[in-house]
Amino acid sequence: MNVLVVLPTYNESSNIERVLRRIRAALPEATVLVVDDGSPDGTAEMAEKLGAELGAVDVLRRPSKSGLGGAYRDGFRWGMARGFDACVEMDADLSHDPEALPQVVEPLRQGYEVVIGSRYIPGGVIPNWSWHRRLLSRGGNLYASVLLGLGIADSTSGFRAYAMSLLQRIDLDRVRADGYGFQIEMTYVSKQAGARMTEVPIRFVDRVEGESKMSSTIVVEALALVSWWGARRLFGSPSGRRLGAPGAPGPPE
Repeated sequence: MNVLVVLPTYNESSNIERVLRRIRAALPEATVLVVDDGSPDGTAEMAEKLGAELGAVDVLRRPSKSGLGGAYRDGFRWGMARGFDACVEMDADLSHDPEALPQVVEPLRQGYEVVIGSRYIPGGVIPNWSWHRRLLSRGGNLYASVLLGLGIADSTSGFRAYAMSLLQRIDLDRVRADGYGFQIEMTYVSKQAGARMTEVPIRFVDRVEGESKMSSTIVVEALALVSWWGARRLFGSPSGRRLGAPGAPGPPE
């Protein structure tokens, strides 16, 4: 299976070498695409230099910081154009353990089209999180699962794998959320597209080097979008079309 690991970056010079070396060690046959949003700290240049050493590392440069969802959409399109069988999402800050990549990818070989690295199924671990942060995260995931009928414990997880057969069925132009909202929207759209989905346990840790990109704005955006999509699901869209389907109305802008 020809796998592309999509790695969005912005000012990740302190992490990029370690994460690329660990990805190569964990999944030697994979290609890595670093999608860099104009990092002023030289992340893209470091990735290109490492790519010359490690092989099968490409850099897609975007001119400015344009959102996590946009980076993944561009990465998925890059993979589609080059005939990859699957795309993996993961963070560049080592909050997602590269050694778990084989575990995340393996269910795709068994016919699943979405594999989510989950913190909230047996075996999932989040060390050092405060109880209120854990409550907010679990509560948000439960809210999304119930309101959207997902049946997924960790729809906000950003460590996941998609079969290209699914990505080709989804209209990525209609998937426009970012941050947590992007992950939830992709889970929802995948379910609407009839994808067979599963979760595997992962260990999630907070970044050690660099600055977190998470903000309260991203959390509020996600909750607002879930409420919007849930209302449309319960009461129906005026057009009767589905999110992510060709011609479907996207989330509010």
